Amino acid sequence: MADKKEKKGFKAWWAGLKGEYSRIIWPDKPTVVRQTITVIVVTIIIGILIALIDSVVQLGIGALINK
Repeated sequence: MADKKEKKGFKAWWAGLKGEYSRIIWPDKPTVVRQTITVIVVTIIIGILIALIDSVVQLGIGALINK
């Protein structure tokens, strides 16, 4: 009996999955390229900012330790 219930649950889950999958709006190529470039640029900018903050903190701690 549990086997039939599991199959029914799986079928309902699969039908729901297919229904959701059909509602996906896939982006076109220019949108994907634009968003990818944006992610790369923002990642580089944040990386540079983190490196600058790290350098300033290291200089400050180095100045405090060498006093």
